[in-house]
Amino acid sequence: MSSIETQMRDASAKIFRTTEAKETCHNASQGSAASGGCAFDGAKIVLQPITDVAHLVHAPLACEGNSWDNRGAASSGPVLWRTSFTTDLTELDIVTGDSERKLLKAIREIKEGYAPAAIFVYGTCVTELIGDDIDAVCRQAAQKFAIPVVPVKSPGSGGSKNLGNRLAGEALLEHVIGTVEADDPGPYDINILGEFNLSGEFWLMKPLLDRLGIRVRACIPGDARYAQVASAHRSRAAMMVCSTALINLARKMEERWNIPFFEGSFYGISSTSEALRRIAQLLVRKGAGSALLHHVEALLAEEEERAWKKLEAYRHRLEGKRVQLNTGGVKSWSIVHALIEIGMEIVGTSIRKSTTRDKERIKQMLKDENHLHQSMAASELYAMLREHKPDIMLSGGRTQFVALEAKIPWLDVNQERQHAYAGYAGMVELARQIDLAIHNPVWAQLREPAPWKQFVTTARSAEPRINMRSADEATAGFY
Repeated sequence: MSSIETQMRDASAKIFRTTEAKETCHNASQGSAASGGCAFDGAKIVLQPITDVAHLVHAPLACEGNSWDNRGAASSGPVLWRTSFTTDLTELDIVTGDSERKLLKAIREIKEGYAPAAIFVYGTCVTELIGDDIDAVCRQAAQKFAIPVVPVKSPGSGGSKNLGNRLAGEALLEHVIGTVEADDPGPYDINILGEFNLSGEFWLMKPLLDRLGIRVRACIPGDARYAQVASAHRSRAAMMVCSTALINLARKMEERWNIPFFEGSFYGISSTSEALRRIAQLLVRKGAGSALLHHVEALLAEEEERAWKKLEAYRHRLEGKRVQLNTGGVKSWSIVHALIEIGMEIVGTSIRKSTTRDKERIKQMLKDENHLHQSMAASELYAMLREHKPDIMLSGGRTQFVALEAKIPWLDVNQERQHAYAGYAGMVELARQIDLAIHNPVWAQLREPAPWKQFVTTARSAEPRINMRSADEATAGFY
C-alpha cells in the first residue's frame, strides 16, 4: 500500500471513530428546512422498495402519478412494488363521505387480485384534511382480510421530503418491525438501514458479507421483503447508510432491542473497508467469535489490492482534475471521500438535505467551508461553473442541463443513474465513468466555434476594406 493510500485509510478511520452510535447525528435536518418534495413523497421513497408489498395511495390520482417509480431501486424478485395502486378519490367521494368505504374496497381488491405480503396505505393532504380515520380502516381490513395493513400517515402539507422519510421509519417501527419472529436467528445477523439498492449497489456488497459469514437479515428498504423487515429486531448490529432517511429508526431500534449501530459509507475503498471493520467489531461485541476480525482483514487486503490495481489505469488520468459535486444527503460527504482517494480536487459540494454530522465530515475532508454551498438556483450554479471551471460536474438529472450549457462534462450520481458505485468494484466503475466523461472528444469539439461561425469570420476577413475617406474625396466633386 502506498503512502497516499495509507493516509486515506487513516483519515477514514478517524472520521468514522469520531461518530459512536449514540453520538450519530441527533439533529437531522428539520422537515420544513429542505426543499425537494413533500412528506408523502419522502415516505413513499423510503417504503416503496419493499418489493412484495402493495403500496396503496389513498388520495386523488395526481398524488400517485407524481410519486410512482421515482427511485432507481432494483429488485431481485417480486415486482409488485412497481404496480401503481390508488383509491383515486374524486370530488363526489369527498362530498358524500364515501372515501373510507372506497379505501376498504380497494384493500379487498388488492388482497384478492395480487395476494401481497402486506398492504401499505398512504394518507395524503386530502384525506388528512377531510378527517379520514386511516388507522381504523387499516385495523378493520387487517382483521377482515387476514393480511397486514399498515397505515402511513404522511400528508404532504406536514413538511418536506426529509420529514416524510422519518414518518416512514416511524410507521415501520410501530406497525411492522417486531411482528414476525425469526426462525433461525444467528450471531452474525445485521441490518443495513437507509440503503436503497440504487442500480443494484447493495448487490455489490452482499457477496463480500456472505464471504465473511455475515447475513443481512434486513436491508431497509433496498430489495427488502416484508418478512425480513418484520423480523429485523432479531439482528445483532446495524449499519446506517443514509442518516437523513432513517436515523430515528436506528436510534429507537437500539433503545428497544439493543441493536447497536454506526453510520458508514460504501463509497470509496477506504470507506468500504472501514464500514466492514465496524460491522465486524459490533458483532464481536455482541458475542460473535473474534476470528471474524481476522477474516475481515484478510478479505480487505485482498479486495483493496485488486481494486487499487484496477484503479491505476485511471488515477494518472484523473489526478488533479477538478470536480463540482451538486447532490446532497449522505452523498455530499461519501462521494467526496471517494473522489479524494483517486486524487481529484473538489471545487465545491452541495450540502442540501445534509445533516449536521454530514457537514462536519465534509469540513474535515475539505478543510475549507467555502467549498460548501446550499441548494442554489440554476443561474447561480451556472455562474459558479463558469467561474471555477471544473473538469466535470457530478449531480442528478435535474441540473444536467446547467452543466451542458456551461460546456462541462456531467455524470449522474443520483437515484436515476445507470451504474452502481458502491464497494470496491463500484469505486472502479465510478473512476471509469468519470474518465469516460472527461476525456470524451465531444467536449473539445463543443468548445470550438461552430463551423458556420468560422466560415462567417473567414469570409469577413477576406472582404476588401474600403478607405471611406478616400471614397469621399473621390466623389466630392461629383456632387
